[in-house]
Order: sequence, then C-alpha cells, then structure tokens
Amino acid sequence: MKFKAFKDKIALLKTQKLGGLEEQFKLAPALRLQYDSAKIAALAPKKAAVLALFYPNSTNETVFVLTKRASYKGTHSAQISFPGGKINKEDASLQETALRETFEEIGITAKSVEVIRELTPVYIPPSNFLATPYMGCMAATPSFLTNYEVANTIEVLVADLLNDTALSKMNMTTSYMENKDVPCFKLNGYVVWGATAMMLSEIKELLKS
Repeated sequence: MKFKAFKDKIALLKTQKLGGLEEQFKLAPALRLQYDSAKIAALAPKKAAVLALFYPNSTNETVFVLTKRASYKGTHSAQISFPGGKINKEDASLQETALRETFEEIGITAKSVEVIRELTPVYIPPSNFLATPYMGCMAATPSFLTNYEVANTIEVLVADLLNDTALSKMNMTTSYMENKDVPCFKLNGYVVWGATAMMLSEIKELLKS
C-alpha cells in the first residue's frame, strides 16, 4: 500500500466501526479466551498503552514499526511488540502513555505523530495488564533511537500484514504454557503472537475495509 493511499484512508479509519473482540480473538491464544469482561474486571488489571505507528519507507510504501524486546527475567522477554508500556501517574491519559513510551523506547517525539484513533483494549493474562492500542502516523520516514528495553526495531510492510499468507500457527512453550498451538503472524521472519497479534488482527480488518 502506497503511503498516499494510507493517508487517504485516515478520515475513514477515524470513524469506522472497530472489529473489537471478534477480530482480536481470531489471533488469541487459548489462555486469553478463558477471560470474560467480568473476570477481567475482578482482577483489576494494570493499565498500559501502545502505539501502532505507520509511516512511509524509502520507496513510499506504508510500513509500521514493531520492536523486539530485550531479553530479561520476565514474562515478555524477547517478544515482538508495539512500543508502549504501563501508565504513569504523571500521564494525563492512556494516549499520553502510548506517546511517552514510544519516545522513551524508540525516540519518536509526540509532536511528530498524528494520532488516528484508539483501538480495542487487549487483556494480557500472564502479566495482568489491560493494554490500549492507538494508531498513529508520521509524514516522513523516522530515525529510531532505541533504549535499553528494545533489542531492535522491525519495519513491516502493511501489504505483508494484509496478505493472508502471513497467518500461521506455532507450537509454543513459555513460562505459563507448555506445548500449545497458538495463532500468529509471521512477518519479516519473526513470529508475532499474543496481545500484539490480537491488536494487529483488528488493525488488519480496519485497513482492509
């Protein structure tokens, strides 16, 4: 998708009905399907926010950025995700959280981002977070400056996300599940699953409409 075509869609993206849980659950691990809204509310999850940032690459194709988390002793070590993190008491809103975390992790200033819209929050059982994604865009190709939380950035073509051949399943063993098949996207040689894949599933449907 050329970036001009993406820009031309922004007005529609802002008002279009979200696919919500129906779209997210197409890429949800079985563990996530066990939690309904009442159970999530009872767990009082911590709040977080992430940014799906779209921009033109060097050939003016629309791309978005993912990050590979640095390795550490924790639930989401080395996973693929959007830039983002937990809300701070200084943040006036979750949107501000998403923009602040994006600046801290990959060096993109809030003033350079046009926020398109808020998407459906995703509950993350292993860490008890409720993460709210935002779509945003930049008019030019950015230069990233990563911090210690990020091992590297991954630039993904929107065209690759929209291609159904990116959909797959992977047998996984983690600290909280063993030998389970999980739905995923395979993008740029990386396996994207869990909360990030659920967010991408909703984004994919929005962009296809």
